Amino acid sequence: MGKIIVTGGNRLTGEISISGAKNAILPILAATVIGANESTIFNVPDLRDVEIMKKILLSLGCSVKKMDKMIWVDSKPLNNIKIPEELVREMRSSIIFMGAMLSRTGEVVISYPGGCEIGPRPIDMHLKALKELGAEIEESHGFIHCRTKGLKGNEIQLDYPSVGATENIMLAAVKAKGTTIIRNAAREPEIIDLQNFLNKAGAKINGAGTSVIIIDGVEKFTNVTHNTIPDRIVAGTFMIASAITEGEVVVKNIIIDHLQAIIAKLKEAGSLIYSDNNSLKVIGPKKINSIEMIQTLPYPGFPTDMQAQMMALLSIANGTSIISETVFENRFKHAEELIRMGSNIKIFGKVAIIKGVKELTGAKTTAKDLRGGACLVLAGLAARGVTEVENMYHIERGYENFHMELKQLGADIRKID
Repeated sequence: MGKIIVTGGNRLTGEISISGAKNAILPILAATVIGANESTIFNVPDLRDVEIMKKILLSLGCSVKKMDKMIWVDSKPLNNIKIPEELVREMRSSIIFMGAMLSRTGEVVISYPGGCEIGPRPIDMHLKALKELGAEIEESHGFIHCRTKGLKGNEIQLDYPSVGATENIMLAAVKAKGTTIIRNAAREPEIIDLQNFLNKAGAKINGAGTSVIIIDGVEKFTNVTHNTIPDRIVAGTFMIASAITEGEVVVKNIIIDHLQAIIAKLKEAGSLIYSDNNSLKVIGPKKINSIEMIQTLPYPGFPTDMQAQMMALLSIANGTSIISETVFENRFKHAEELIRMGSNIKIFGKVAIIKGVKELTGAKTTAKDLRGGACLVLAGLAARGVTEVENMYHIERGYENFHMELKQLGADIRKID
């Protein structure tokens, strides 16, 4: 499985350039199947999840070439409608192939998705929306069989601004007859990036980044070249790495607007943050302030994907902090691992109460999910002694060369495969 070993106490300094966003590239890769065209995508992060998407595309018959930060997909030879079960179980994001494949072939067979164990993430909204566009769906023995004789535009009201459901509807609706309107759509930056990619290929989508997205169906796509947006969650993680070590780190190649919720909470915790075009300098405080309340919310609220990393920081804050997790049910698994390191954390359902301690101590810990793994590495940077983080593969799903980049900033860190 592999593990990361951190010896705490080093102050991080230097510059880090942020790679392409995992949550943007995955739906874009699914979108490459729609148009029977060629897609060339730049600023692609080197992640386990990207590798899984590449394997899915190859299994469907597409031609795929990956070189450094670029990936090229030719979806003309696509000749299969079944997504391999073992790949779907590894990564939840594979579910967005439903909308893309209905657009392309009118049929897809996919198993229920896997991924991080952070509580139930039902796909009922995805299925309901696809039915409203004209898909027939059969569920049996853990598989979902979707087919259609032709998707038709419709008005779809989402019960919750789900990112995955919004993406699946966009992918299904781009070639549907007529106009589709998504109300209460997710507003995340990654939705805007998907819209931009699809529009470059010939789609007609407006409104991404707002709660109403309008899609006029088109018949043909053209070849497309696209640059993926930088990863706001990776950027936020390195910002906290600077804050938790009293560091001074410049985070480059970012879109500052995407980070406003994280910036606000880090300032509240005592960090000094200076911005300059597409970079931020984060200077960590000598004494970390507690934060009365952090509530995770859909964008532009505080991201659920930054909750674990912020908990690591608040573990050594001066005073008591409260985190309310409103997005996922079971997303406090990292708390029990932080407690092994000396944190004082009490969990009451979806609320965590964190009473700051003077210091954390190194311990053997286990990453239960992607962001929880990053949280434990951050805690290890600030802890006295050596911290081991098992199940490193979780971290590699969303962070490219995480240990190497931290090492370049001055961390005493290594990985053992």
